[in-house]
Amino acid sequence: MKDIVRQKLSINVEIMDMLNKQIEKEAVSSSAYLAMASWCDHNGLENSAAFFYEQSSEEREHMLKIFKFINDNGGTAYAPEVKSVMHEFNSLEEIFEAALDQEIEITQSIHSLVQKCRKLNDFTTEYFLQWFVNEQMEEEQLMRRVLELFDLMRDEPLKYIDERIPGLREE
Repeated sequence: MKDIVRQKLSINVEIMDMLNKQIEKEAVSSSAYLAMASWCDHNGLENSAAFFYEQSSEEREHMLKIFKFINDNGGTAYAPEVKSVMHEFNSLEEIFEAALDQEIEITQSIHSLVQKCRKLNDFTTEYFLQWFVNEQMEEEQLMRRVLELFDLMRDEPLKYIDERIPGLREE
């Protein structure tokens, strides 16, 4: 009976399963950004902490957007389980490098979803995912801009880099 119900969904079953995996990836990202925010808070980097709290919130919003899309299209979204994220870092630069790596991984996952939608002629989901494609491009660019600050201001105190973090989001 379960297979018959899944066949009558308006969302493709393979795509739904991939979207549920994406929900989990977004949840992991949200938790990882919380851990990064905590490290920054603990080390007196207020602007960077605020930046990562905002990133965590955005990732949760992304997760919920996908969650709702699945349910709105007759599928079943599953609440993700986050097992562990890294909490220990050696530097702020290391955190931003990890954040960029994380964003690249999410981008690749979104691109795989879009490719699968094209293969299966799932135009509805592909259209939905275009927002994420654009969002990921912006997220990667933002992390790269921050890492450029480290290159440009290598000899400056960390405090000066931290002070410039809020302005990068507005650019």
